Amino acid sequence: MRLRAAAIAGIVLAPAIHAFYLPGAAPRNYALGEQVDLFVNALTPMLAGTDDSKLKSLINYDYYNPKFRFCEPKDGPKKQPESLGSILFGDRIFNSPYDIKMVQDNNTCKTLCVIPDLAAEEAKFINDRIREDYALNWLVDGLPAAEMKIDLRNNDTFYDMGFNLGNNEGAHQNLPALNNHYEIVLKYHKPTPDTYRVVGVLVWPASIGGTQDSTPRCDVSGSEPLILSEDRGQPVRYTYRVIWNESDTPWATRWDNYLHIFDPRIHWFSLINSSAIVIFLCAMVSMILFRSVSKDISRYNASDLSEDIHEDWGWKLVHGEVFRTPRNPLILSVLVGNGAQLCSMVGVTLVFALLGFLSPSNRGSLATVMMVCWSLFGAVDSIGGYFSARVYASLGGQNRRKNAFLTATILPTLVFIIVFLLNFFLLTAGSSGAVPFGTMVIIILLWFGISAPLSAIGSYYGSKHGGLRNPVRVNQIPRQIPPGPRYLKPWLAAILSGILPFGAAFVELYFVLSSLFASRAYYAFGFLALTATIVLITTATVSILFTYFILWHWRSFLIGGGSAFWILAYGLFYWASRLKLDSKTSAVLYLGYLFLIALLDFLITGTVGFLASYWAVRRLYSAIRID
Repeated sequence: MRLRAAAIAGIVLAPAIHAFYLPGAAPRNYALGEQVDLFVNALTPMLAGTDDSKLKSLINYDYYNPKFRFCEPKDGPKKQPESLGSILFGDRIFNSPYDIKMVQDNNTCKTLCVIPDLAAEEAKFINDRIREDYALNWLVDGLPAAEMKIDLRNNDTFYDMGFNLGNNEGAHQNLPALNNHYEIVLKYHKPTPDTYRVVGVLVWPASIGGTQDSTPRCDVSGSEPLILSEDRGQPVRYTYRVIWNESDTPWATRWDNYLHIFDPRIHWFSLINSSAIVIFLCAMVSMILFRSVSKDISRYNASDLSEDIHEDWGWKLVHGEVFRTPRNPLILSVLVGNGAQLCSMVGVTLVFALLGFLSPSNRGSLATVMMVCWSLFGAVDSIGGYFSARVYASLGGQNRRKNAFLTATILPTLVFIIVFLLNFFLLTAGSSGAVPFGTMVIIILLWFGISAPLSAIGSYYGSKHGGLRNPVRVNQIPRQIPPGPRYLKPWLAAILSGILPFGAAFVELYFVLSSLFASRAYYAFGFLALTATIVLITTATVSILFTYFILWHWRSFLIGGGSAFWILAYGLFYWASRLKLDSKTSAVLYLGYLFLIALLDFLITGTVGFLASYWAVRRLYSAIRID
């Protein structure tokens, strides 16, 4: 009877059930002859096609920057709505004058516009951008315009997003040629006879010189290039031709050609190498904890049961000092609280990415989710303020209000100061990558209106629960502890211990840096999540291992965050090997962003090291008898 009733209920409710698409992932259906909008985005520097090429700038420029003199729509350019993350990552999307209709005017040469008087100053500006390998970025139905290329490692065909503003290679090394003609190849798929969907956007730019009048000329092979004179003004004609190609690629897999993973064997080799490091460290820690420590605990407890007078020895000697309040407990607890908040933000963001919620067609979704998670995890699920308050109470801190205030303000204030300074350099350089004033206000409102109050609530509940009870008492009179060996000094130990976590992640770090600075798409979130997990396990085991040799608190945090030093060092190596930044603005931007990345890594890994060491020390001293 129950099964019959359930079946009847399912039949009745079936018409009310509707499928849905994730935000930003719904297909757009076109009819024959329907207008297909082409949007333009900011111009960005790109890496050339050779393996030894270097990125020459980090400054983005608005497509409709007056110095470029690109063709504008009749009613003027109109800015398109963008997400918070899209704006922060430098997207500036506008409409364009290109007239494209679904599967019509196929292979028809058209003149977009003629610029009658391109000034010498503007020509020099354009030529400088061509020498710096700037690329145009277009969007059609959410897909970026790309150039088709072949991966020489495995002969796979992929789409490289963006296409060159001009040509400065070979014969054009001294006199760059401006690409003023575009062969636009649009691939479409027909799920039904009357329905069309865009599944690929390719652009082949070309330079066509000669007489620059309104007569369209699209003969790419038999024309001389357009060289812009930096001494006098000249006209420039922009032309385009749309080529429609039907494709078997369904809409659901249209991004596969764009999200190309270069040589996945490198990623697998990195994971296998990192896994070997983790297994080695876990085996070493297990050997210490289950052999040496277990024997020591048995001997301690056996000697306690005997009636003979004995003295403490080994690590039991310092049982009265281990949980003594360290210097500056307030700062340590604030760092741990912010690190816990960042761990939660990164973890939830990776979960969303692995589940497919961060669609690549929804531009800026990654940064938007990170900003929202940072704001909400001030108190939700015992994160941020809660961790800071409980650690502060466990360390014997008394000034709870100051702890709550600093937890909510110190890290965002530091980040805002750095971002504001970098934004100032972008504004002085005339870059479109500068964060608009309105966006800055929204971020400040997120901080003051959501993150700071939630952090204060978390601090309240953390203080209400109080600190963790120590398994052993602290001596009233501090005991003299002899200094350890030189290689266990705090900062030297931090640098040495950071090698292993960094070694587990440096391969993925290269791809992440290329995505951030070289406008390369990165969606290998599976590799990234596995690498992050290995790094956290490695950091925890290394911290526990060093804690066995020396006293902890600040040292465990510094040892856990030691990988930040190597990230800074690798960032400088990446600059020397993959960047060629001629302008001071680009150099300041790179160093500023690199410092932010290292700072956030220091907080996350330092927090993991501190919490792992705290757990290990509590378990260790809970297992022995203390009179």
